[in-house]
Amino acid sequence: MVKVSIGIIGMERLYGGDFSGVVDAARLADEAGVDMLSITDHVVMGEHLENYPYGPFPMPLDYPWFEPLTVLAAVAAVSKRIRLSTGVLISPLRPAVLLAKQLATLDVISRGRVTIGLGIGWQKEEYDASGLPWENRYTRMDEQVAVCKLLWSQAPASFAGKTVSFDRIHAFPRPVQTGGIPMWFGLKPTEKNFARIADYGDGWIPMERNPEVLAVHIKALRDAFAAKGRDPAVAQVRVGIRPAVQPGQDRPDLESTLGSVSAMIEAGANVIEFIPSAWCKTAGELPTFFKRITAWRDSVT
Repeated sequence: MVKVSIGIIGMERLYGGDFSGVVDAARLADEAGVDMLSITDHVVMGEHLENYPYGPFPMPLDYPWFEPLTVLAAVAAVSKRIRLSTGVLISPLRPAVLLAKQLATLDVISRGRVTIGLGIGWQKEEYDASGLPWENRYTRMDEQVAVCKLLWSQAPASFAGKTVSFDRIHAFPRPVQTGGIPMWFGLKPTEKNFARIADYGDGWIPMERNPEVLAVHIKALRDAFAAKGRDPAVAQVRVGIRPAVQPGQDRPDLESTLGSVSAMIEAGANVIEFIPSAWCKTAGELPTFFKRITAWRDSVT
């Protein structure tokens, strides 16, 4: 079944820069039946935006990057069904035990609606400013995930790793979702990363937008799940959609964009993410936008 997600980056522009309006928009998306909402994370920004590995960086240096888990808590308070996610949370910038507590608290507040997206980021400057080594970021993330899963299932709990260690600690509350919080990863499409996701993850958030290339990567991901003895069908893939612009138009065309999404679905994506600020110029256009993408979802599932 295909699901639709919205990324709220840039949506405050529809409210004249008032980010509190985005919480109202999240409520509208929830009421319209949108499946998921995600927010992007940067704790701080360095000045070398040219180091962004996926082309020109889409936001100016002074863009306000609101703290994701704080925002999702606000969204949880005004919504009932929409799942709360990130794309992605740069998890190594948070202490492991604090991350476990934050995610568990959000899951309790939302009554089990968290599907967290984790990644390592691309800026060394963020690690430097946080007093953390850039070199062991993968190890730090791996151990964070292990700590979260441990604290969500055992008490007292003990852990001895390279980046975090503790003995006989108790951490409550725990997530209300059976089996803990689903974890998706925004990582490069490498054999090692696919094995990492298959080991302890539930989904992948790729940056690739070419359906033919994406199909190869998704097959490799699901092969990795099978190699670990897991059902490949459980691997979720959330893909962002590039807006299509018709000749002579000054804004993206939603219908043309929707017509091109079938290639992503055929490639294996099962969650399609839209950035409303790419199609809408005012907040008043959001209800119609949400209604259209959920109607499209219903037509293809």
